[in-house]
Amino acid sequence: MKKIYSVVLLLSLLQHPYAQQSLKNKVLMFASFRDNGEDGLHLSYSEDGYKWTPLKGDSSFLTPTVSKDKLMRDPCIIKGADGLFHMVWTVSWKDKGIGYASSRDLVHWSEQQFIPVMQEEPGALNCWAPEIIYDALNNNYMIYWSTTIPGRFAFGDTSGDDKYNHRLYYVTTSDFKTFTTAKLLFDQRFSVIDATIQKDGNRYVLFLKDETLKPVPQKNIRTAISDSLTTGYGRPSAPITGNYWAEGPSVIKLDKKWIVYFDKYTEGKYGALMSTDLSNWKDISDEISFPKGTRHGTVFSISKAEFSKFFK
Repeated sequence: MKKIYSVVLLLSLLQHPYAQQSLKNKVLMFASFRDNGEDGLHLSYSEDGYKWTPLKGDSSFLTPTVSKDKLMRDPCIIKGADGLFHMVWTVSWKDKGIGYASSRDLVHWSEQQFIPVMQEEPGALNCWAPEIIYDALNNNYMIYWSTTIPGRFAFGDTSGDDKYNHRLYYVTTSDFKTFTTAKLLFDQRFSVIDATIQKDGNRYVLFLKDETLKPVPQKNIRTAISDSLTTGYGRPSAPITGNYWAEGPSVIKLDKKWIVYFDKYTEGKYGALMSTDLSNWKDISDEISFPKGTRHGTVFSISKAEFSKFFK
């Protein structure tokens, strides 16, 4: 029996050689939504980055209360320098702001806040898929999202879905009470949504969805590189996803390997890619499993001690 167990363990390690090292004292978390985002925040966890298990019976941890539509789509959670978990999300298909809340334990959340990030742009149609990153160089937080402002950009005006021609914008804040005026983050002459940024050494890697529909549909995920968090992202790479429509990339580095999780939204399932150099990608979609109905979410990690304390 011991011999058989040893063989099984060895095979497991060969399949996921980095999981035991990188996740020795960590648990991966995944924040997502279901259906249209009406019931709020869903959390899942994984001990290897492959198999994801829902928490709380896959019921909501937080019901949305802000904006007219009261949705909680595309939740993004990070742990800040202050020890709090900070979350932003899409509150509506047509609103000019986003949602924000904070928590010490991912279970009990602060009063939800509506941040009118595009209030200075009366023609703005939407604020979709916000994300947040801590900027250690400036000791503040950058929140970024996609918005369409009709007539603002000529390129892409007739190549997207309906009237939408998105670009990426951002604000910064140090206290989540006052925010800078929104500025343009990324414009490479096509409609773009669902951005997420990862720091890689001294550079920043922007993962994005090319939202072009016409004349040739793209609907794929690409990357762009910059030496600065808020400026300088150049022309994007070729698509890293395959012959299917993909959105909502979320990225984590485990040991020396990057994993990109993304929503194969027209197929109703999740996919994943792996790379060691951010240039060559292997599709590992068949090796992962997420709770049924998981939609556009974000991955982050907590300690095993935190996991035991928060969800005991």
